[in-house]
Amino acid sequence: MSQTLPADGHERDASPAGVLPAPRTPSPRDAPGLRWGVIAPGGIAASFTQALHTHTQQRVVAVGSRDARRARVFADRFGIAASYGSYAELLDDSRVDIVYVASPHSAHFAHAMQAIQAGRHVLVEKAFTRNAREAELLIEAARQRGVFLMEAMWTRFLPHIDVVRQVLASGMLGEVQTVVADHGQFMVPDAAHRLYAPELAGGALLDLGVYPVSFASMVLGPFTSITAVGTKAFTGVDGQASIVVTNEAGAHGVLTTTLFARTPTTASVSGTLARLEIEGEFYAPATVRLVSRERELLDTFVPAQRDGGLCYEAAEAARCVAAGRLESELMPLAETLRIMRALDEIRSGLGVAFPGE
Repeated sequence: MSQTLPADGHERDASPAGVLPAPRTPSPRDAPGLRWGVIAPGGIAASFTQALHTHTQQRVVAVGSRDARRARVFADRFGIAASYGSYAELLDDSRVDIVYVASPHSAHFAHAMQAIQAGRHVLVEKAFTRNAREAELLIEAARQRGVFLMEAMWTRFLPHIDVVRQVLASGMLGEVQTVVADHGQFMVPDAAHRLYAPELAGGALLDLGVYPVSFASMVLGPFTSITAVGTKAFTGVDGQASIVVTNEAGAHGVLTTTLFARTPTTASVSGTLARLEIEGEFYAPATVRLVSRERELLDTFVPAQRDGGLCYEAAEAARCVAAGRLESELMPLAETLRIMRALDEIRSGLGVAFPGE
């Protein structure tokens, strides 16, 4: 197939039929310039800040940690004006428009609630909370306080996922029958690592499995049944899980996650007429292929930007806040809550509970 470069700047394989739509995703650089405060300056916070400063008008203006030195090192690394040795001090900084909660899963609820009660808009890393009850309480508090709240499921805001959304809406695939998605990473067994620590709400599901579960929810809608089998890690957290979900129409989602092996991390959506294939890692900026029922490659979408994908969720938050919206249409709070309930049901099936739940 000959290569063309359309006006949207995304590479595409030319084809006579079944052309994939161009993404409608606005440029992150065009989003309003919010001022962010970061809670918990770890690895994901560093990736978020780098993406923000590189690809948007927005800036992190303050960082908070329980360790003042750690906050100062992070601030120096990214040219952030203020660093604090407590989260309360960060929330008292009047320059902060919105807070990004990047702490371990076990602390999401407490840190997000603290920010909400301080009247700050909040973006909470996925998985949103440890469980659905905590999610319900955060959503209720944000609505009462009148602040914006969103789960930082960055995949939902990426251009290739908008292509998927449009294809699903168009009926190009026919009736969707099967969604397949996986996310597995090899994590060296280490009781001190957060993913092996029950007290930090570790395990494969909330950190890795949330991606395929969320993707299946986006494609299939609410699940009508959930079946899960799994293997626990040596610390008692879920180390591996295989999950089958169904929706009201009888379509299936076949989802896997593991801490024990590096899996392809691909996804596909198969319908009666055609299928979409998303390369690994499907949850990051990725190539999408449209394949006919006869296995003919009809079209390919290649994202123009591969790095800094976290900028898209920040841009969505900024647009919502500027427009006075309290949640995002792309990642509604009701869906975040449904996903948390599904994760609860999966963990229950695996026999996994966290301390203090």
